Amino acid sequence: MKLEWKIKPFKALTADELYDLLKVRSEIFVVEQNCVYLDLDGKDKKALHLIGEYDGKIVAYSRLFDAGISFDNASIGRVVVHADYRDKKWGHDLMREAIAGIKSHFGKDKITIGAQLYLKKFYESHGFVQSSEMYLEDDIEHIEMIRG
Repeated sequence: MKLEWKIKPFKALTADELYDLLKVRSEIFVVEQNCVYLDLDGKDKKALHLIGEYDGKIVAYSRLFDAGISFDNASIGRVVVHADYRDKKWGHDLMREAIAGIKSHFGKDKITIGAQLYLKKFYESHGFVQSSEMYLEDDIEHIEMIRG
C-alpha cells in the first residue's frame, strides 16, 4: 500500500481537492483535537499543497512554505494524516515528502516548524531539533523546531 503524492500551488487545486483537504484538516485539527480555531489563516494561497492520496482519497497532507511566510526559514505546516490511516505510519512518508518538496521547490535545507509538543519525538526522528520554549497556540502546547 503506497500513497500517490502530488504538490500543487493553490491556484492549481481543483475544487474537489480543496474541499477534501480542508475537510481532512477540519476533522483532525478542529473536531478530533476539540480545538475551535480559524484554519483558513490566509496562508493557503501562498503555500504549496502536498497531498497524499490512497484509493482516490486524501489521507495525508501538509503545506509547504518558502522562507519569510510563516518563519524566517522555509516551513512545513498543517501536517495531518487521516485518523483511519495512522496505523500505516504514513506520517513518516509525509514528512520525507515534505522535506524533499522544500528542497526541490524552494532550494532550502533549513526548515522551521511549529510542532505540537506531543509530536516532538516524531519530528526529531526527521532531523528537527527543539528551538524554543513551549508556548500555547489555540490552547495546545507547541514548540518551534528547526532542521538543517
